[in-house]
Amino acid sequence: MFPESGPRGAFINIPGLGNKERSNKNELRLPFLGFLPNKARNHFIAMVGEFIGTFLFLFFAFAGTQVANAAATGSAVTSSIAQVPNTSVLLYISLAFGFSLAVNAWVFFRISGGLFNPAVTLGLALIGAVTWLRAGLIFIAQMLGAMASAGLVSALFPGPLAVSTTLGGGTSITRGLFIEMFLTAELVFTIFMLAAEKHKGSFLAPIGIGLSLFIAHLAGVYFTGGSLNPARSFGPCVALRSFPGYHWLYWVGPALGALLAVGFYRFVKILEYETANPGQDFNEHEAAQFNFDEEHARAEEAARPVPSHEAQLQAMSSRDPASNMHPGYSHHGGMNRPEHSGRLDGSLGSEKIDETSYSRGPSAESGNMRR
Repeated sequence: MFPESGPRGAFINIPGLGNKERSNKNELRLPFLGFLPNKARNHFIAMVGEFIGTFLFLFFAFAGTQVANAAATGSAVTSSIAQVPNTSVLLYISLAFGFSLAVNAWVFFRISGGLFNPAVTLGLALIGAVTWLRAGLIFIAQMLGAMASAGLVSALFPGPLAVSTTLGGGTSITRGLFIEMFLTAELVFTIFMLAAEKHKGSFLAPIGIGLSLFIAHLAGVYFTGGSLNPARSFGPCVALRSFPGYHWLYWVGPALGALLAVGFYRFVKILEYETANPGQDFNEHEAAQFNFDEEHARAEEAARPVPSHEAQLQAMSSRDPASNMHPGYSHHGGMNRPEHSGRLDGSLGSEKIDETSYSRGPSAESGNMRR
């Protein structure tokens, strides 16, 4: 990140130019976008992020696939990735897609969410994690990014493009449809639980998401090409100007998979899954204070540590008695919390404290994640 001068976020400091103050104190990062309201500007940024992110994700995935197929078949390269039952090739392709998704999702999740997949976008819109307007806009960006990446791989690498998804191994259309559905459901539900449901390990979600795509490709590449992503299948077809008659299954299958993941996600949310196996997001200190009543607790109570009475007494007795008599503090959970602060005029001002644990975080179901 470039260092900033003046008000935070007001200017761009380019290395080598020094920290010279600009004459206009209200200069924006992109002055030609200054007329846009924040909502429109945010949608534009998300679209740009999804376009570049989808392009990079699929470019490296397609490039790895092209290398694997070219090395396996020599000069007799076909347009499909599901023709040769070579486990080394299938592993190479699976690694290319899994690692490319993990890296680029980690890079772009702060910008646009790092979705790169219309099926994932559909699932997140259905659970309320993104608005339908945002979903529609980034869908367009994803499709454009997929077409651009397939076109560039076709232009850069010698030989015919060998990254399209087709049915292989004698797989019927019906079987291919259900394979795509279940593999996509695995990916989408992984995203729900690791990224949409906020917890202390949310920043590591791209690793789990990339691994989810990796194992899905291990199972599906030979039989269906391992799409799980309508944009991933659409881009190469546009570059090759050729669509198989069953291309629709690479749209319907992932869409059904997203619906399946949404249904199960809502099912476990309705049942308050947090109370079934509580405390999994606690550190050692929080676990020591945790007092969970399985018969009466609700999901929000299981998602954060509730200090037991013994823990409160032990924490209070270990402190200096003088600190316990301080008039400006009360004890909550064995910790001193300020109740009010004195103002310069002698009046008392209240201070509101949010005791919600970070382990809880905003919930996709509550709508706090809308972008």
